[in-house]
Amino acid sequence: MTINSKAVKIMLVDDDEINNFISVKLIKKTLLNTEICTCLNGKFAIDQLIEIKSNDPDQLPDYILLDINMPIMNGWEFLDEYIKQDIEMSGKVKIYIISSSVFNNDINKAKSYSLVKDFISKPLSVDKIKEVLEVSDHA
Repeated sequence: MTINSKAVKIMLVDDDEINNFISVKLIKKTLLNTEICTCLNGKFAIDQLIEIKSNDPDQLPDYILLDINMPIMNGWEFLDEYIKQDIEMSGKVKIYIISSSVFNNDINKAKSYSLVKDFISKPLSVDKIKEVLEVSDHA
């Protein structure tokens, strides 16, 4: 499945290194032409996004897959800082919450952020990745 010849840029923000390793493998298996960077907390991700925005906004990721529960800066704090820093508000960057949380309040809170496209339960699978990429491609 190739969307276009340009690599799809994905930022994975999750503090679980094993989960990141598996997710990267699944994404690369599902979508061959990808550039994936992983960040182990929201603060590191925000710092990288601010740097990309100031140097070359065209290099911002197409997708951000964001965990909720992380040290230093969690997913909610990341979203608030993303908005505060006005990193990319046009909707080019599609943000998905990826969490093992099954709490309705987390799912509802994710939906309260207009820039969050959807809430996806962990673990990621090839089918879930295809669904995310196909849903957002037709949005």
